[in-house]
Amino acid sequence: MDGCLHKNGQEFIGFATLPEQVHRKSVKRGFDFTLMVVGESGLGKSTLINSLFLTDLYKERIIPTGQSLVEKTVSIEKKTIEIEERGVKLRLTVVDTPGFGDAVNCEECWKSVERYVDEQFNKFFQDESGLNRKNIQDHRVHCCLYFVPPYGHGLRQMDVEFMRRLHRKVNIVPVIAKSDTLTKSEIIKLKSNIMNDIETNKIKIYQFPECDSDEDEEFKQQDRELKASIPFAVIGSNCVIEVAGKKMRGRQYPWGIVEVENAAHCDFVKLRTMLISTHMQDMKEVTQDIHYENFRAQCISQMQQVALKERNKLKRESAANFDTVGDADKLLQQKDEEIRRMQEMMRQMQEKLKESGKDPATALSLEASKRDSVVNV
Repeated sequence: MDGCLHKNGQEFIGFATLPEQVHRKSVKRGFDFTLMVVGESGLGKSTLINSLFLTDLYKERIIPTGQSLVEKTVSIEKKTIEIEERGVKLRLTVVDTPGFGDAVNCEECWKSVERYVDEQFNKFFQDESGLNRKNIQDHRVHCCLYFVPPYGHGLRQMDVEFMRRLHRKVNIVPVIAKSDTLTKSEIIKLKSNIMNDIETNKIKIYQFPECDSDEDEEFKQQDRELKASIPFAVIGSNCVIEVAGKKMRGRQYPWGIVEVENAAHCDFVKLRTMLISTHMQDMKEVTQDIHYENFRAQCISQMQQVALKERNKLKRESAANFDTVGDADKLLQQKDEEIRRMQEMMRQMQEKLKESGKDPATALSLEASKRDSVVNV
């Protein structure tokens, strides 16, 4: 067959190279991912991000001072870096929320975060509805790492309220911060309490997709371990220490060394595997197909309601104008009816005068002269 490719004596068309074409195009374009970190100050959010992406993202950060705990508000800080690994470029945007949970009254500390998430959805919706759709920048939040403090017995009311407000707009992944302050039994108990609170309050955190039946057993086992580790008990460190001749990130204590990448010490490796290696693309798809589509449907519904109100308003105004025109027509009809009655009365008077043998014109003139005489007197 002409035009067919031949390999090992077999004919084939060539569409099997489509994955390679998509791969080359995707690698050339690069990938975007937006990660939000939420939690009160001192839980190691910045340190964990630096540990996850092997960078020093906040080296030039200026911590504001002078705000009292009563006046303290939640602000949004955004940092974008480009990371390249094996020829693949990742544009990572980290959204931090300094001030979250630090004020005396934290009832509405979730509002700034929700406002930011909605703003990014709205900006993407406006760009998508515009003319220049080729150069749309996606700054929607694909994942939110929510830091739960190691002290306490589960989720606080502030934690529950935040998750309830945001769980339908962003993929929430809860993590237990500074887990090296807890024993293994305490971590297991705290994880159980947190998951019970999540289920009791009907909070929908990020759900891992089910493995396909054709996946190998090693991947399935890894998936089961990741699911069982939620919420991830993590430790971060900006220090590189040497242990048995090997350099690694960890923390030095008087009683020993805590290794960040040691699975026996914390769930850091599992969190990094889930967030970067296995489920980053799925989080982007869930953001696009579920969270953003819900926002888009609400926007379209609101636009339809506004259009319907405008239509009803125009109908009411048109009806009012029709009523005005109808009133004028009624007045004209009344005038015509009055003229017809007068004409009918004149005709009847003329007929009566004719029957009495008088000239109607003379009688009418005499009648008029009498009225004039009466008026003159």
